[in-house]
Parts: sequence; structure tokens; C-alpha cells
Amino acid sequence: MRILLWHVHGSWTTAFVQGDHEYLVPVTPGRGPYGTGRARTWDWPTSVREVSPPALRDEQVDVVLLQRPSEVTLARTWLGRDVPAVYIEHNTPRGDVPDTRHPLADRADIPIVHVTHFNQLMWDCGRAPTAVIEHGVVDPGARYTGELPRAAVVVNEPVRRGRVTGTDLLPAFAAAAPLDVFGMKVTGLPGALTVYEDLPQHAMHAELARRRVYVHPLRWTSLGLSLIEAMLLGAPVVAVASTEATEAVPADAGVVSTRLDVLVDAVRRFVADPEWALHTGKQARAAALSRYNLPRFLADWDRKLREVTR
Repeated sequence: MRILLWHVHGSWTTAFVQGDHEYLVPVTPGRGPYGTGRARTWDWPTSVREVSPPALRDEQVDVVLLQRPSEVTLARTWLGRDVPAVYIEHNTPRGDVPDTRHPLADRADIPIVHVTHFNQLMWDCGRAPTAVIEHGVVDPGARYTGELPRAAVVVNEPVRRGRVTGTDLLPAFAAAAPLDVFGMKVTGLPGALTVYEDLPQHAMHAELARRRVYVHPLRWTSLGLSLIEAMLLGAPVVAVASTEATEAVPADAGVVSTRLDVLVDAVRRFVADPEWALHTGKQARAAALSRYNLPRFLADWDRKLREVTR
């Protein structure tokens, strides 16, 4: 099958393009938001091919994977024809939750696939058919050593996104243990934090595996794939109990709570107890392998794509 999709979420796309298909990714001069082309900090297979928008009219495309409302019109314009489509909803709703209506809620011809059950529960999708295909993650391997008595966070644009990503909580965690923040546009964070700006994925994984504990402070995002990646590395996790985190992290894989004092104390205890951290991290890896493994994810998507294109 030949699939057209935009490079929007690098970690999610990295898993999706591991399937047995050909993937067309638009690329435009300057690599703007609708033409970023292939990933630069993730490893993608050769089955992912960059295509300029004018060339798309000459390509055989079996299905379009939409990820932003504007792509509905953009796909029709660039292809010059209607092609079966599915909309993947990565995000939690914003605005008047839980009454936020999905942009495709009035359409019955484009199914909406949510990445978490929380998303499906909270979005008002109207007459649009919906389904859930939970995340799948390329296994980075059990690389955890926890040799550094430090905590790690992965978050993109924490300065701009503020309370959404729990940026205001970081100083409390930094008071419990030295805190390293990885991600895009992390430079400029206030306080006693060490930042690592947009490392390639393999390098970031290597660094995360050396930290004693992984912290997930996000209040209102769907489910950060970095949380699952940290669990797969074998790291114990401490997570704010919001959105899908309570489903993703079993009780023996870390500490999940809405109480900041409980979370901060958990970070302090993991850093002080390497054996407990190691044991908990092994449970975290087992849980992530069971629920978010790549074969299940790809098989679920193959079924959905066959359903859409039949």
C-alpha cells in the first residue's frame, strides 16, 4: 500500500513507518510545516520517500493519513483527486473540555483514530466513526543503568507551553534531585536545570538510560511517547496522574499521583535507592513491552487501512 502522510510527530511516525508499505512524505522548499520531509533526528527506513507537492499528482496513493484539520483540503489540492483517508488524533481536546467538538465531527466519510482511550472519551466526535489504536514504540532495548543519581524529563517547547507540560512543576522536582531536561526548545528554562537541546533519538535514549529516574510532569497531553520509551529502556517512572498516564504506568512500574508532594518524594526515594529503581524499572519495561509493542501496533494499523481502502 502507498500511504501519504505528513511528518508531524516524529516519534509516532517512526513507529508507523516500520510497516510493510511505501510512505510518501511531502517536502517543500525551506521545509515548512507542511513539507518537513524525512526525519533528521530519528532513523527511518528507505520505504519512506520524500515527494514534492507538484509530483504528488503523478503518484499512485492508496490512502492519506491526516493529522491536522488543514490537511483535509491540502490533500485534495495536492493530489487533485479524492483518496480514502483516515484522521489520526494525537492530541487531547483544548477549550471547553469535555464539550470540545472535533473539527471532523460533522463528517461521516473520514474515520477518526485516537491514540488513547482518554482522547476518544474526551473528544466530541459527533457523527464521525471513531476507533482507538494505542501507541506502538520501536524498542530501544533494556539499556537502563541508572548510574547517575539524577532525574530526567523529556518535553518539547516547555517555555511556550507552560502549565500544559508541567513546566511550573520542574523546580519542585529539581529540589528533590538534579534534573536534566531533554527536548526541542528547552533552552531558556529558568531555575537550576541542565538542558539538552534536541538530541538525536538514539543519543537521547543513551542519556536517559543513565539517569536514575524518569519524570513525566505533563498535565494535558495525550500520552508522551518519551514516557513509554523510558519504560522500555527499563527506567522507573514518576508521573502526574492525568490523561492516559494512569493506564500506561502500572502500580509496580513507578509512582503516579495527582499529589505533587507524593511525586517529589518518589523522585527523592528512587534517587536514594538504586536497587528499588532497578527493580521498578524492570517492571516498567515489561509493562511497556506488553501494551505498546510494535507488532501489535502495526497489525492494528494494517487492519484499519484495509478497512478504509476496501
